Amino acid sequence: MTKPRATYKEAGVDIEAGNSFVQKIKPLVKSTFRPEVMTEIGGFGGLFSLNASKYKNPVLVSGTDGVGTKLKLAFLADRHDTVGIDLVAMCVNDIVVQGAEPLFFLDYLATGKLDPDKAAQIVSGIAEGCRQAGCALIGGETAEMPGFYADGEYDIAGFTVGVVEKEQIIDGSSITVGNKLIGIGSSGLHSNGYSLARRIIFDHMGLAINSQLPDSSKTVDEELLTPTRIYVRAILNLLKDFRINGIAHITGGGLLENVPRVLPKGCAANIKLGSWTMPSIFTIMQEAGNVEQNEMYRTFNMGIGMVLAVSATDVDDILSRLNGLGEQAWLIGEVKNMTKSQTEQVVLI
Repeated sequence: MTKPRATYKEAGVDIEAGNSFVQKIKPLVKSTFRPEVMTEIGGFGGLFSLNASKYKNPVLVSGTDGVGTKLKLAFLADRHDTVGIDLVAMCVNDIVVQGAEPLFFLDYLATGKLDPDKAAQIVSGIAEGCRQAGCALIGGETAEMPGFYADGEYDIAGFTVGVVEKEQIIDGSSITVGNKLIGIGSSGLHSNGYSLARRIIFDHMGLAINSQLPDSSKTVDEELLTPTRIYVRAILNLLKDFRINGIAHITGGGLLENVPRVLPKGCAANIKLGSWTMPSIFTIMQEAGNVEQNEMYRTFNMGIGMVLAVSATDVDDILSRLNGLGEQAWLIGEVKNMTKSQTEQVVLI
């Protein structure tokens, strides 16, 4: 009796599917390339030629992130073309707050069984995010790991590198009492708080992925799969003409935990509730889940994706510029001295 031959495909890894996937994504990746990219898809490393003559004292800034349990919504809706935008957004938004221009991006996709069409949808979102951020998708890794992930599920991670002049790094150290706080609107939940959001919407409210949200024109999947807004172009545009003393990307931890990350010791942020237009999804979830105010503001962005600390004399011009760039932006607060009895650096008033 002939002994059966073991193969990689029989064990769950399909090399042909991987090759098919690479062919599908080649034009997507190519569409993100900047002039500095020196390699094509398929090499062992992505080459990027930094034009040192453009800079006096360049500093590289790196960031990495994922999308979290927002992926569960993509699985339920069987929609995979938006989470890649989220992946890029979470990384590039983190480095632009330091004044860095994102240069290139790398991704990691892991799944139990590679579906070339589904994986190409994911990469189409990553490419779109890179185009929005102006960075090149120069590398990535696709790992087929049978038995490690549930059928149809996957995880993605992203990595970005940017550059800023050393003298122009934004680290919050120049924030002073009297600075005004400008909030730039979010597109919704972005990519944070989805464990609580899923609990409220599916368990407390009893909705399905395609259910209509109450008092909303959107279904659950339309609202919760809205991609994270990418603020790179708007902030880099501002930096050409205005001094920004500090920027906070409002992600996990919300306004209450992210704004203090850029505040100098002894400074506090007074944020005026009601000073911006909040997407209705936050009110819907707060009421349905009977969630306390602080829990909401510590979990979700509550409609603010970025907070900028600027001089009072620049507020009107910056708001006008942001609105002209297609962003929603509001004056939402001010930097104050912390009192001796104060324990929190952010006060909601």
